Amino acid sequence: MPTPLSVSGPRCDVTNALLADEERTIDMAETDEISELVRPLVEAMDLQLYDVERNGKVLAVLVDGPDGVNSDSLTSLSRQVAMALDEADPIPGNYTLEVSSPGVERRLRRPDHFAASVGQRATVRTLPGPDGRQRYTGLIVTADDQAFTIADDEQGQISVPFSNVEKARTVFEWGPAPKPGGPKQANPQSKSSPNPVNKKGHTS
Repeated sequence: MPTPLSVSGPRCDVTNALLADEERTIDMAETDEISELVRPLVEAMDLQLYDVERNGKVLAVLVDGPDGVNSDSLTSLSRQVAMALDEADPIPGNYTLEVSSPGVERRLRRPDHFAASVGQRATVRTLPGPDGRQRYTGLIVTADDQAFTIADDEQGQISVPFSNVEKARTVFEWGPAPKPGGPKQANPQSKSSPNPVNKKGHTS
């Protein structure tokens, strides 16, 4: 059963995200089962289930919406998800449940993630091959069910099969600092959750 329960806003600390990725282990069958369990709850709140990730004893449910996700929605959804998981009990033992938005820099793990990110910049690391691991950074040009094309900053357009991807994430490009006295730039985090929520609760 999920104990304790934590709710957070966008995860925009790229360094921490990459360190977490180094230790991330994913059981696809398990996370797919959980996705099917929580998807109706997410969609009932007019949100979209972006992904479900398992990292050791932390289960992350990532959701998004057309206008982002506010803290009240995350808090309400986290309670519903906790109750559903507590009843179905798909994961043995205790674990921490985190319900959050994927943030402005988000992990790309499935073909639909890449398809939704066409036109955005991303960084990709491949699995080891004859020439070792390859790293690409550039604009995602196309994506289908088997592969995606990235316009790498140094090598030009390269087609990468999804089976060769070790990890990938979008890259948010911060704009130049506004001039003194000029109009303020919008906060790219505000669409998801302007004030990260730090609440903990327990389910029986």
